[in-house]
Amino acid sequence: MAKEDRKQQIIEAAVSVFAKQGYYKTTTAHIAQAVGVTQPYVFHFFKTKEELFIAVLEQSVNRIAGIFREVEAPTEHLQDRMGEAFYGLLETHRDETLLSMQAFTTVEPVIRKKVQEGFAHIHKVVKEKFEQAQIPQPGFQASAFIGIGMATVVSEVLELPELLPYCEKD
Repeated sequence: MAKEDRKQQIIEAAVSVFAKQGYYKTTTAHIAQAVGVTQPYVFHFFKTKEELFIAVLEQSVNRIAGIFREVEAPTEHLQDRMGEAFYGLLETHRDETLLSMQAFTTVEPVIRKKVQEGFAHIHKVVKEKFEQAQIPQPGFQASAFIGIGMATVVSEVLELPELLPYCEKD
């Protein structure tokens, strides 16, 4: 297996293990076991558990920002289409998306900084999309849109569909 493929395989296993056990209960040994490699092999790619968690966050942020950038719709439907794209991401990359959207609860300073940067990046992408569509108050609307996304995540995590504010399931 190619080096980059193996690195990605470790990241994917980390998503699953972190999602099930949380950041603090997960060890690199757990992740190595999930991949079927030794712990030193994980350390070959990621020096620390923190570095691996950050790689998961960066992948998720890039995926979320990417789907928002790709949405094309008339102004009056843009927010709905972007909400649908986010919900689609929850269906295809559930653990990764939920993990990244809840990562602000991790108090490690380096992780907290990466989460801050990630949310700022997503806000910037959404705001720019809204500016291009000439949506009034694009910064405020981007913040409101992200807030709706967070409510969607709470709805999913708590399995309370009545909280689902956007893109209801059929």
